[in-house]
Amino acid sequence: MADTKTETIIDEPTAPVESVLTEGMEELVEKIDVPVQLEPFVAMFGNQPWIKGLLVLFIFLVLAKVVEWVVIPLIRRLTARTSTHIDDLIVTHIRNPMFWTIALIGALVAAAVSGVDAESRSAMTSFVISVLIFLWMLFAVRASKLILSAASQYAKPKALVRPQTLPLFTNLIAIAIIVFAVYFIFQSWHVDMTAWLASAGIAGIAIGFAAKDTLANLFSGVFIMADSPYKIGDYVVLDDGGGLRGKVTHIGIRSTRLLTRDDVEVTIPNSIMGNSKVVNESGGPHLKYRIRVAVGVAYGSDIDQVREVLMSVANESDAVCAEPEARVRFRTFGASSLDFELLCWVNNPELRGRVLDALNTAIYKRFLKEGIEIPFSKQDLYIKELPGAE
Repeated sequence: MADTKTETIIDEPTAPVESVLTEGMEELVEKIDVPVQLEPFVAMFGNQPWIKGLLVLFIFLVLAKVVEWVVIPLIRRLTARTSTHIDDLIVTHIRNPMFWTIALIGALVAAAVSGVDAESRSAMTSFVISVLIFLWMLFAVRASKLILSAASQYAKPKALVRPQTLPLFTNLIAIAIIVFAVYFIFQSWHVDMTAWLASAGIAGIAIGFAAKDTLANLFSGVFIMADSPYKIGDYVVLDDGGGLRGKVTHIGIRSTRLLTRDDVEVTIPNSIMGNSKVVNESGGPHLKYRIRVAVGVAYGSDIDQVREVLMSVANESDAVCAEPEARVRFRTFGASSLDFELLCWVNNPELRGRVLDALNTAIYKRFLKEGIEIPFSKQDLYIKELPGAE
């Protein structure tokens, strides 16, 4: 009976994630040496290892300068032919990371050729990887801002990325890039992140309970940026009982700032803005704002004449818009007056108080000139008899 052989295959453990970048860099360093053509030149200086290291470093610095002075300008000429300028800016920002990547790799190769011990070379490799990750992180943040800014400029009104939501997505992507960069920097130094992530999760729960008001403002700010009920430059009225009115000067993650007509800046937490009724006076199909001038005339007045005078005052004012056209409405029979209302539009809600002052002044002068009486409350007192009179 034939013997049965059983083979046990044991999988070799795979390299941990944190050593992939470091090992890859070390393998690249070990494979690069001084070119054979330059060996006679090195021999002239006694064939010393440090001479080889300096020569290798010089070669990489020359290569980095060639990329900076020749390759990058060539790419820039090609991108200049495109219709967008975003690629030109990206090429400009990529110059420094490319130069320092080649130069720092050259420093690692020079250290290996010079005979630096393995322990020092490993620390140097981790340091170089950390620096490169930091440089490329800055490039990624800048490039993402440029791309998102370009996308918001040509975005449709209901697009996900538009001028109103641009700060939100810019901050989110920047935070994500920074988090990944910090993670890989720790990995390059062979730091186990498992315990750190577990501690961060527990700390996050504790911080969430302790800073619930701050988180409420944060999430409200995200929703305000996404829903965009108002934008910077709009005049809004906050229906919180006080009727606070002002111009939006800043929309942040935590708060919104309003500049009132008294030139006082008011900072309102986003949780209040998100839970209150906000009247956007600059919203709608256009920026124009309608003002109402209420005026009463005495009973017996010629209402056609009153209409004509009010329309004439509106048409003669330079601050009143010609389109939409001003109009006059006879509202009601008051207790002692016939109540009219002049409706007209101004170009910006900011002009409301100034135009009301000008129209009220002009209406009063015209009524005096035309002999139209503006009634006021009067009380007549009749004494039936004096006390003690016989």
